[in-house]
Amino acid sequence: MAGNVLGPARSLLAALLAPALVALLVSPARGRGGLDHGDWDVDRRLPPLPPRDDAARVARFVTHVSDWGSLATISTLQEVRGRSFADVISLSDGPPGSGIGVPYMYLSPMQQLVSDLQENPQATLTLSLAQTVFCRKHGFDPQSPLCVHIMLSGTVTKVNEKEADYAKNSLFLRHPEMETWPSSHNWFFAKLNITNIWVLDYFGGPKVVTPEEYFNVTFQAEDSAWPSPQQVLGKQLLIGS
Repeated sequence: MAGNVLGPARSLLAALLAPALVALLVSPARGRGGLDHGDWDVDRRLPPLPPRDDAARVARFVTHVSDWGSLATISTLQEVRGRSFADVISLSDGPPGSGIGVPYMYLSPMQQLVSDLQENPQATLTLSLAQTVFCRKHGFDPQSPLCVHIMLSGTVTKVNEKEADYAKNSLFLRHPEMETWPSSHNWFFAKLNITNIWVLDYFGGPKVVTPEEYFNVTFQAEDSAWPSPQQVLGKQLLIGS
């Protein structure tokens, strides 16, 4: 008799708890968004993709809406020394609607990629719209060119004092969890000095964009133009500085 009563009771309890459990499992992590940056997984937050025939504008768009990417370095690990070695890195190119195209990072000497960069600062950063709702909404596989991804190659360097405040604000705005990371890890702000850009947004192979074309792009966001790095950081911080 007790078993007959417990069966329906368990079913009822499971039905009541299911929505709460689903909400808990799919809710965004604290590291996503912050200070009205929004969540690019929410369709209404994602700006429209620029025309695909404007590769420089597409590249700037992908950089700005990307919260993370895959950074490939030349490994110093004994087992794979001299080979490419990739890791996921959180990044930001500026506040919402004000991205300047420079990928900023918050790094620690405890990271393997930092050890690699100390010996060879050359790196390639891959960013994809697969991290947004764009590809899922249109049914594009992450590997499909239609999903849009870009490759930014250059050197990773520590930012100077003048640029540090902008890098900090840009990163902590999108990744508030960073402020709580242990200071004993000796975190520092760095950036990718871009020298080469490839955009894969359609069939037929990647499109090549020069850094000059990339940084000359301006956007209209909330009735104000996206600034250039020179406008935000000063003329002394030109491409490759």
